[in-house]
Amino acid sequence: MRDQMHDNSQRLASPAVARNRDVILEVLREVLAEAGQVLELASGSGEHAVHFAHGLPHLEWQPTDASPRALESIADWRTEADLANLKAPIELDAMGTWPVLACDALVAINLIHISPWRVTAELMLQAGQLLPAGGVLYLYGPYKRNGQHTAPSNEGFDVQLKSRNPLWGVRNLEAVIEEAERNGLLLDKVIEMPANNLSVVFTRRS
Repeated sequence: MRDQMHDNSQRLASPAVARNRDVILEVLREVLAEAGQVLELASGSGEHAVHFAHGLPHLEWQPTDASPRALESIADWRTEADLANLKAPIELDAMGTWPVLACDALVAINLIHISPWRVTAELMLQAGQLLPAGGVLYLYGPYKRNGQHTAPSNEGFDVQLKSRNPLWGVRNLEAVIEEAERNGLLLDKVIEMPANNLSVVFTRRS
């Protein structure tokens, strides 16, 4: 379901965020325990950024997006939340020139399948360059395992995605891991999440 307007403000609201934000936060509390600065890609409405910045006060959370409409929404959510550790959103197109940013972790939620494969390749390249040794890359979303969908609902979702854009689709987890390893990122853990999604955690090789 597409994001919808929230009241009369510039804020967008996504039903999916309300469903998954708490379970993702529990994983992030563990995997980002040692992080200081987090760069979130494709922050969308900004609701995740607010929720995670509130739940992880030891982190400085930097939301980004390529869409001007999303950036407006993130900024409005940020103003309402008034959190000292939530930074103003910045424009970042994964396929464009990345701004020079310091970060200890990268977070990308529901990005891999709603973008062409070249975005995944660029994400892994940039993560390998930006993250310090031991830095974390956290991915969340649906994945195929060993070339097979993990649930009929994911298979249907894959068909829906490809009907919207033939370059989109649920990715093979093994292909994502291979791309990460090519750029110095090692698989740390795969955590099964509700609704047949996965949390996939990589660390930058020392």
